[in-house]
Amino acid sequence: MKKKAGIMVTVIAVILIVAGLSCTVVTGENEYKLIRQFGKIDHIEDEAGLSFKIPFIQTVDTLPKEILVYDLAASDVITQDKKAMITDSFVLWKITDPMKFAKTLNGSIGNAENRIDTVIYNSIKNVISSMEQDEVISGRDGELALAITENFGTTFDQYGIELVTIEIKQLDLPSDNKAAVYERMISERENIAATYTAEGAAEAQKIRNTTDKEVSIMLSEAEKQAEILKAEGEAEYMKILSDAYADESKTDFYSFVRSLDALKASVTGDNKTVILSEDSPIAQIFNGQ
Repeated sequence: MKKKAGIMVTVIAVILIVAGLSCTVVTGENEYKLIRQFGKIDHIEDEAGLSFKIPFIQTVDTLPKEILVYDLAASDVITQDKKAMITDSFVLWKITDPMKFAKTLNGSIGNAENRIDTVIYNSIKNVISSMEQDEVISGRDGELALAITENFGTTFDQYGIELVTIEIKQLDLPSDNKAAVYERMISERENIAATYTAEGAAEAQKIRNTTDKEVSIMLSEAEKQAEILKAEGEAEYMKILSDAYADESKTDFYSFVRSLDALKASVTGDNKTVILSEDSPIAQIFNGQ
């Protein structure tokens, strides 16, 4: 009897544990829990923690809450100028509305990735087909991804998912026309550089010509002013001499000073001897005549 009682207690304990486990729901930080009742979603647990469900009647599905990565297969696209290119890209996406996600995509990550693949490929094809090849190549640093994002717009809102970003891993040319395209691009860049160089040289010459003209005008004006000042100085000098010689009281003095200046100018070198004739104006001054 004791053994039977022990077995019954063990069985009951096991049943209670299984029942307890079957009615609890543990939700992690990075997941959603979809509680289904008879196949239909009854409610969603989106906060981390412990919750409960009706055992054997309600079931639980799990959806990821973190950002997911989907790598698109490399594909060929044609530009507006009929040039073939190869694109390889990936997207970062996440589930923002698990209810919509479950209803429209049956709660399947695979279905979501198939939808992302179709929409993104069509957007890439539409954007690149509206651009010249040079524009596509020059748009690798962000403009192309932005144009693709604007192209699909709010398409994914109906599925309860959000595309965080789209990145172009590789944007390349088919191997058979790479060399020709690169040579053409190099030639075009060289032509642009030559044009800029020529425009710069023309502008520099224009600036030099203008500067030379301004300098010439300034020098001419300075020379003119110098001649005017020189003439005014000589006129003033002549006026002073005229005034001095007009005054008999000062005439002898100025004649004496000018004679000394002339004598000083004639005494140069080591020989300081001056020989004057008797009729020399300087000799007459020293002789007191």
